[in-house]
Formats: sequence, structure tokens, C-alpha cells
Amino acid sequence: MNLQHQRIEELCRSLNLIQIAENYFDIAQSSSKEDSSYTDFLESILKTELLARQNRSKSILTRMAGFPAIKTLDNFDYDFATGIKRKILEDLRSLSFVERQENIILLGPSGVGKTHIAIALGYAATQCGIKTKFTTAADLMLVLNAGLNQGNLDSIFKRVILPYKLLIIDEFGYLPLKPEQANLLFQVIAKRYEKGSIILTSNLPFGQWHNSLA
Repeated sequence: MNLQHQRIEELCRSLNLIQIAENYFDIAQSSSKEDSSYTDFLESILKTELLARQNRSKSILTRMAGFPAIKTLDNFDYDFATGIKRKILEDLRSLSFVERQENIILLGPSGVGKTHIAIALGYAATQCGIKTKFTTAADLMLVLNAGLNQGNLDSIFKRVILPYKLLIIDEFGYLPLKPEQANLLFQVIAKRYEKGSIILTSNLPFGQWHNSLA
């Protein structure tokens, strides 16, 4: 590597153009062989940097979401889960409900794919740059109870509940909630009203929710 190439790399890294620093020389050689214009070369290296940043952002959002596994609707077994129509899931895949700040409730017995669908929609959201968080109802209650007992519940809401455009609460109803826990869940829903979407999964039909909230 000659001194000019070294200076270019150092300048790129100083400007945090990491992908350009790593790839500009190969792109320059390719552009030279193809007799590309300077503007074509500039467009190519900028696209390379942008794509790398977008991929890094998606990776960070996916990691922050806390999914137990990565699921997609492409590998969802529609034949096994007969309770939901493909068209409905395709509509949900558009994530327009997030833009409208609407909530989704997925009901059904264990093993029919509720969590798969919730994670798949959450993962799709991260790939579109939407800040998402996955938690079980039990884990959420542990965090909120700790905040309540330690006197920093407002801080918990600001850090854990409100920053996300999409909050996924899995397995609501598996364990009954005490009255103070039911109140905390109500606060979660109330504070996110018209500020973000919730996907909630439950094995309980609506008619039995009062048993879990008693």
C-alpha cells in the first residue's frame, strides 16, 4: 500500500467511513477497469458505506430486541396453525399497525405459533429500522416489581417500556397476576397509548382474562 492509499484510509477512519476505508481501493480498481466516471465511483463507495451502516443498525436493533430465537413468517407453518389466515399475517407483515400505533393480540392454545408470529413481526420491524423489545409477561413483571420496590418505577418505564416503537409481551396469562401486578400492566398499556404498539400473546380466551388479573 502506497502512502496516498494509507492517507485515504486514515481520512476515512477519521470520518468514521469504515466500509469505504476497507473497500474503496477494490471499488476504485473495478471502476477503472469499467471506465466508470468519478461520480459513478463516488456513488458506489457511498452506497457501500450506507449499506454497511444499515446492516449494522439492523444487527444492533435485533440484538437489543432480545428475541429468544429468530423467526420469520417465511418459515411459518400455515398448514399446522389453521386458526389464522395467511392474508391477515401478510397484512401484519407490512407493519402498518406500528405506524398507526395499533396493538395486536394473538390468542390460542400452546403450540399453535403465537410466539413465532410475534417474534417474526418483531424481527421484521428491526429489519425496517424499528426499535423493538421482546419480553415475557413474567419477566416484565419482575422488572416492574423491582422498579416499584426500589422506588424507580418511572425510570424503568423510561428505559424499558417507552423507548420502543414495538413492545412484544409473550405468554400473558400463564401465571395469574396479583392486583398490584395487574395495575403495573395497565400502566404499561396506558403509558404506551398512541406512543407505540404492543403485540401481546396469550393462551387465555378473553372470557378468562379476569382470572389472570384477579
